[in-house]
Amino acid sequence: MPTSETVPPRLPQSLLTDDALPLYAQVAARLWADVAADGARPGDRLPSERALAARYEVSRVTMRAALTDLAARGMLTSAAARGWFVAETAVLPEAEEKQTGAPEIPGTGTGVGTHTVEGFADYAAKHGLVTRARVLHSVVRPATVAEAETLRIGPGAALFEMRRLRFLDGQVVVLEHNRLPLALCPVLAETDFTEASLFATLRGATPAQNPQVADYSVEARQPDATERELLEITDATPVLVAYQLAYNQDSRPLELTLAAYRGDRYHFRASITS
Repeated sequence: MPTSETVPPRLPQSLLTDDALPLYAQVAARLWADVAADGARPGDRLPSERALAARYEVSRVTMRAALTDLAARGMLTSAAARGWFVAETAVLPEAEEKQTGAPEIPGTGTGVGTHTVEGFADYAAKHGLVTRARVLHSVVRPATVAEAETLRIGPGAALFEMRRLRFLDGQVVVLEHNRLPLALCPVLAETDFTEASLFATLRGATPAQNPQVADYSVEARQPDATERELLEITDATPVLVAYQLAYNQDSRPLELTLAAYRGDRYHFRASITS
């Protein structure tokens, strides 16, 4: 595949060096997001611990730790022999407000009952848009120490790295830099991502790698010279730089992505819980 000397902005040190959340905390975050997405209200009863442990594919010990963590933060309460309930003091989000203008291309999205992260191609297919990509760089290389810590692999382990421009209906939207542990999906190294969807490739792996939850942050800044050229920016349009660390169904880090979006062709949208 063609290569490029393009060097994207550095990831924030916090994303590369912070210890990953323990499994119970990841489960707690996913559970609370699903409670909010399902329209729960204070006083509503949760499924049994056994059912929740099966749903999130963790042990009952881990699920009990997640529930206890949420209770300690005032989100849940428990009653002997009755189970777990949404606390009367819990703050749940109101119905989401829709934005207008440029297409809303979510970096992450947890579907009710599906627990999946929505990718660029997923968004396009849902809205009947035509996608294409221009691969700038694609290589398998050893992971650095910082990447290994973030992705929970050994330093020097095989890492699939790709940089590409992505288009919607012929309009350039985003410059992406993806890094993934090759061991989770070896076919990545043989796939032509000018046409293929990264997330669809992961879901079709053996065993399947389903992006289910992600840490996501976004910041606005002025584009550098390379971004300005590749994203065809000729005025003062800013870029929105998104950082994403997606986890699979086993809560293992799956994909580390830095994406620079044209600010006039991207809206960030999220549901926020406390």
